[in-house]
Amino acid sequence: MKMERLSQDKIRIFLTFDDLTERGIQKDDMWREIPKVHELFSEMMDQAYMELGFDASGPLAVEVLAMPAQGMMVIVTRGKMNFNSGEDTMEDELEEEVYELELTLEETDQVTYAFNDFEDLLRLAKVMAPMLTDGGTLYAYKNKWILLLDAEAMDEKKLQAVVAVLSEYGEAASVTQAVLEEYGKTVIAENAIGTLCAKFQ
Repeated sequence: MKMERLSQDKIRIFLTFDDLTERGIQKDDMWREIPKVHELFSEMMDQAYMELGFDASGPLAVEVLAMPAQGMMVIVTRGKMNFNSGEDTMEDELEEEVYELELTLEETDQVTYAFNDFEDLLRLAKVMAPMLTDGGTLYAYKNKWILLLDAEAMDEKKLQAVVAVLSEYGEAASVTQAVLEEYGKTVIAENAIGTLCAKFQ
């Protein structure tokens, strides 16, 4: 379980499928209201408090993005407490310490990896070229190179192999294609892996 603070009121947690399996949770369980998922969420909030000083009191918006072969990206945003609701309700809230959750669940068929160094990206391209017929799209976003591949065309075994190689050179990214299109810059629109290999031999 990896976590990082995105802003004062927002954190991102990356759960691998191993993290879920260790806790006896299947990927599909994240969509259901079961005690194990509540326990996992409490554990994540405790760890977020210890590691990042993130206090999960008050209303929380939780976005869960399931990524093929990578795991789950969980983004937690803390809302503002409503202090005008009278003293009694404030005391009740403090006593109960129950999370008020607004949950959004999404699934994506895209595998997105970020690279800090262009050299790492080139090394990856040389290893990946024989594995892929469609080499994805390359974006520049927030001083990183973001490679986006479509997992839909790959079978489970191939997907696992591709993700294993990607993990050696880059790190899983939670940014969506819509955000990359709007705020990033498209560097290579299609077959990025093949194009990188051809241009930088």
